[in-house]
Amino acid sequence: MRTPIIAGNWKMHKTIEEAVAFVREIRFKLNEIKGVDKVICPPFVALAPVKELLVPTDIGLGAQNMYFEEQGAYTGEISPLMLKGLCQYVILGHSERRAYFGETDEGVNRKIKAAFAHGLTPIVCVGESLEQHEAGQTEEWVSGQVRAALDGLTADQVRSLIIAYEPIWAIGTGKAATGAGANAVIGLTIRGTIADLYDQATAQAVRVQYGGSVKPNNIAEFMSQPDIDGALVGGASLKPDFVEIVRISAEVKGV
Repeated sequence: MRTPIIAGNWKMHKTIEEAVAFVREIRFKLNEIKGVDKVICPPFVALAPVKELLVPTDIGLGAQNMYFEEQGAYTGEISPLMLKGLCQYVILGHSERRAYFGETDEGVNRKIKAAFAHGLTPIVCVGESLEQHEAGQTEEWVSGQVRAALDGLTADQVRSLIIAYEPIWAIGTGKAATGAGANAVIGLTIRGTIADLYDQATAQAVRVQYGGSVKPNNIAEFMSQPDIDGALVGGASLKPDFVEIVRISAEVKGV
């Protein structure tokens, strides 16, 4: 059985003060919900104070990105050494990083390997654009992203990472994919590709989230699907709605 995992990606929102106040508001409510891994991914500047607030809970902490080098003349970047011991997870290859900051499949792969080298669990994002979706290119594109992301990884590493399927056309648009549609991409394309690269056991062990306009009123639709193991939540993770999303997820998965 794959343990469901709900992660909140705050993106570039909340000052340190706002982050601290919000985590104080929700942390014990989240902590009461069992059977689901909960992860909060605030901006870099809030990681340390949020970490202190999460000590008495079982809530995980994640960064939103990192560079693949350990140190060097890379102004503005954050290295895996800086995150090691500070958080447990790191989001890599988000579509916004790819679109706005020129991140490539090769670079994402290097980041994944660096994360594993320093004991961080990658949350690897894949997903197609609206144009690719409407042109029937979803399978080819998403499979290619998965293959590139996992290049050179061992089966054990693949089993321990998390994949977030985020159709770009559904991120922040209010236009979520259907549960059945997302489940088909995750089950047939993402797990199918992993089975081709490794084996069926590895494909079935990987936890795959859905992301894209996830809200309390649609999370049950996604979590009721057999191949969807959680959600990477954007805007709704900035509000108390996040607690409700986690609670509903636990109920639907029967934990």
